[in-house]
Amino acid sequence: MAEYLPLILFLVVCLVLLLGYPVAFSLGGTALAFAWFGSLNGYFDDAFLQALPNRLYGIMTNETLIAVPLFVFMGVMLERSRVAENLLDTMAALFGPLRGGLGISVTLVGMLLAASTGIVGATVVTMGLLSLPTMLRRNYHPAISSGVICAAGTLGQIIPPSIILVLLGDVLSAAYQQAQLNMGIFSPDTVSVGDLFVGAMIPGLLLVMLYLIYLVIVAFVKPDSVPAIPRAEREQEQQLLMRVVKVLMPPLLLIVAVLGSILGGLATPTEAASVGAIGAILLAIGQRQFTLKTLKDVMSGTTKVTSMVFMIFIGASLFSLVFRGFGGDELVTELLTDLPGGVIGAMVVVMLVMFLLGFILDFIEITFVVVPIVGPILLSMGLDPVWLGVMIALNLQTSFLTPPFGFALFYLRGVAPREVTTGAIYRGVAPFIVIQLVMLGLLAYWPQLATWLPAIVYG
Repeated sequence: MAEYLPLILFLVVCLVLLLGYPVAFSLGGTALAFAWFGSLNGYFDDAFLQALPNRLYGIMTNETLIAVPLFVFMGVMLERSRVAENLLDTMAALFGPLRGGLGISVTLVGMLLAASTGIVGATVVTMGLLSLPTMLRRNYHPAISSGVICAAGTLGQIIPPSIILVLLGDVLSAAYQQAQLNMGIFSPDTVSVGDLFVGAMIPGLLLVMLYLIYLVIVAFVKPDSVPAIPRAEREQEQQLLMRVVKVLMPPLLLIVAVLGSILGGLATPTEAASVGAIGAILLAIGQRQFTLKTLKDVMSGTTKVTSMVFMIFIGASLFSLVFRGFGGDELVTELLTDLPGGVIGAMVVVMLVMFLLGFILDFIEITFVVVPIVGPILLSMGLDPVWLGVMIALNLQTSFLTPPFGFALFYLRGVAPREVTTGAIYRGVAPFIVIQLVMLGLLAYWPQLATWLPAIVYG
């Protein structure tokens, strides 16, 4: 029985989470209970728990993680400054004359918000409140409308600056160094959050292109389900052009400031996050949405999200120590290395497990719990860390859309009108899940989609 205690620990944690207990306390509490049981029966060495203070100090002094509250602040401030509302109205006016134009508008706004905020829940809820009623009023099919909003809202998972890429970058950096040490390389290379940001850009933009191609196909095959805005309701061309420039310039400048400073080597992701936070404040001032109450609300929201992330990080650190104390590393290594197909078989199994865990765990828990366990093993097999990170991010984005537990579906269901049924939402996201899987397949077949640009930027 002792050799299977790590797997039992993992299954019990999943069960406790399904019962609705807070994630951080579920991870830490279950791990401590197993450690106590193992210590009483001679299965667990208490010395593993003595490493916890060093782990916590490492979290507290990790400069990379400073980017988390800064990017969260940026996203929450932009959410309060009505940037999304103005973008949706303007893009709808620009593409409305086309069949499927509203869907194209939602996708492009989702891309811009992803590159500005990186927060999935806020994006899905905001676009659900603003664009879904408009699309339904324009006789868009409820399923197509729901699918577009959910898919576009999850682009914040893969398009930088993404919170998941910040967290993955930190976790994969430690896993990569551990993998190299295990291989006898005592001057290890490093992988940074900036590497993942740059590596995710081409796959993210390609995914947006696939979404747009699907909407164009729908417009040709089922034109009545995605009608154009009547000519009488369109703005004059000159007036619309001025409006587009006025509305698009501020968020585009913010995106260029944040991502351009990283790509140009002028700033680290943490420094770029501070640029983004200041830029979001200036944008809110320009939109005349900045007040002391707004600042207080944004600070409060940022504190709550950041506290949740770091509490989960602490719980996950305790879980990983106990998991290793029971010999979980060796067990997982044996399971993955004994699979048929070698590194390909191991990668397929890990991707499948992460995809299934996405039904019950948030991306933060998967990043902090699963990646530190499987990351060193996969990287020891010779996988590129940037490619692996982008694959994981895309995989977790897909799990956000997958019925019946996809988080994006719950976010939209909470704000959708009653006439939009849950079944319609599920049918609407199905084609986008297929697109996500196609994108995963393309990235698996051509790793250069993720590795080429970092090699050019960073040499």
